[in-house]
Amino acid sequence: MTDAATTPPPVNRFAVTACTILAVVMQALDTTIANVALPYMQGSVSASADQINWVLTSYIVAAAIMTPPSGFLASRFGRKRVLMVAVAGFVITSMLCGMAQSLSQIVAFRLFQGFFGACLVPIAQSLLLDIYTPKERGSAMALFGVSVMVGPVLGPVIGGWLTDHFSWRWIFYINLPIGIIAFAGLSFFMRESPTNRQTKLDWLGFGSLSLAIAAMQICLDRGSQLDWFSSFEIIVEATVAAAAFYIFLVHTFTAERSFVNPRMFLDRNFSIGMLFIFVVGITYLASMALMTPYLQTLMGYPVVTAGIVMGPRGVGTMVCMILVGRLMGRIDIRLLLTAGLLLTAWAMYDMMGWTPDVSQWTIASTGFIQGMGLGFLFVPLTTVTFATLPPEKRADGTGLYNLSRNIGSSVGISVVSYLLVRNGQVNHAELASHVTAVNHAFDHGAVLHAMNPLTAAGRAALDKMIQMQSAIISYANDFKLMMILSLAAIPLVLLLRRASTPPPGDHAVVME
Repeated sequence: MTDAATTPPPVNRFAVTACTILAVVMQALDTTIANVALPYMQGSVSASADQINWVLTSYIVAAAIMTPPSGFLASRFGRKRVLMVAVAGFVITSMLCGMAQSLSQIVAFRLFQGFFGACLVPIAQSLLLDIYTPKERGSAMALFGVSVMVGPVLGPVIGGWLTDHFSWRWIFYINLPIGIIAFAGLSFFMRESPTNRQTKLDWLGFGSLSLAIAAMQICLDRGSQLDWFSSFEIIVEATVAAAAFYIFLVHTFTAERSFVNPRMFLDRNFSIGMLFIFVVGITYLASMALMTPYLQTLMGYPVVTAGIVMGPRGVGTMVCMILVGRLMGRIDIRLLLTAGLLLTAWAMYDMMGWTPDVSQWTIASTGFIQGMGLGFLFVPLTTVTFATLPPEKRADGTGLYNLSRNIGSSVGISVVSYLLVRNGQVNHAELASHVTAVNHAFDHGAVLHAMNPLTAAGRAALDKMIQMQSAIISYANDFKLMMILSLAAIPLVLLLRRASTPPPGDHAVVME
């Protein structure tokens, strides 16, 4: 990376910073803004409860695939050119998402949206590091971190308000004015960076890894519908994923310059950090995907209310990230990580006991605590992961780190969605088995009058109640699974080497 002193100053550094931050905010909003609108999309495109989550997983998988090669694209074609194409492509695909008329269309457009959006955050960060002096970079990265975390805070609130007052389509249309301003500002104020036409990408490694990730995700998303390996399609997708991953591994360990440098995994902190951030990805975004249907379907919250009570989660993350920034260097990073995991596990434990009668204050406060757990994890985990990695390997390492987090998020959403549907069916069958003529609950006159199993109206009322009870138990089981994962990750903290000083400028890289 060129030093700021030798880099030609941009026409207007403040304008470049503002437009870059605007592009990052646009991308960050789209990671959470769609969550509260999922039930409305589901009805509009006639999708099932597990199918509609493809809107989330398609975007995450596309971003995961395209994040690692973003450095190559910037070096090969120029940072300004790639950034402008990314902003323009993100806006165009956002508009197409808003105009989609079927599930397949919106999933396809979200896929392309993820492809374009993946480049925005890493390139924006490298740009800010270059145009500021070493003394100013701390403030620049703090501003960058805040802009990235605006998404989890404002996404649910803005998404809920737009969906309630206009339509779910406006959660995508809102990117148009933001994108136009960012594109115009970057095109006018930003100068092109030097390009290196000799830069090459390991296409075999990149292609095989991308194919493996895509095939695995399709297998996970479609498996519950097609009864897993009883379906020929699932067998083909699983075979393709396994074969592509095998090719990727063989190529990685035999090629001179592979897409992934396997020597990075000899660093213990980096290897453990990759596994750690995978678990964090599962517990954070998967729980967000569960909260929306819980609040709107089970509890009957209006979309605006659902967005507001989900907002404190992001606030908790921002508050703790600021706090952790002051604590790092004074407290062992491993203690901060343990505190983050315990806070996350406690939040999941509390959510296990929720019923549709839970208060809004409880939902908001538990979400705030879960956000605090994430705030205790993000910066310390990144710091300790890259503390012992050689500086020349950090660029590749950050790409893989983001890849692991995104895969964890997409896999987590797919798994908890499948378990929610499957356990709902199992619980429904088990609860319904107790509805018999000899059940003494029907001895009560009021119960027999409202839920008489001998009448059509009574059976419908009974079925509705059983469906709700089975759904509550299914959500509790998913929250329990994420609590166990959070607690199971605590022993990994003991394997980390202590990081004496945080590597400058690195820890904002994973906050997108």
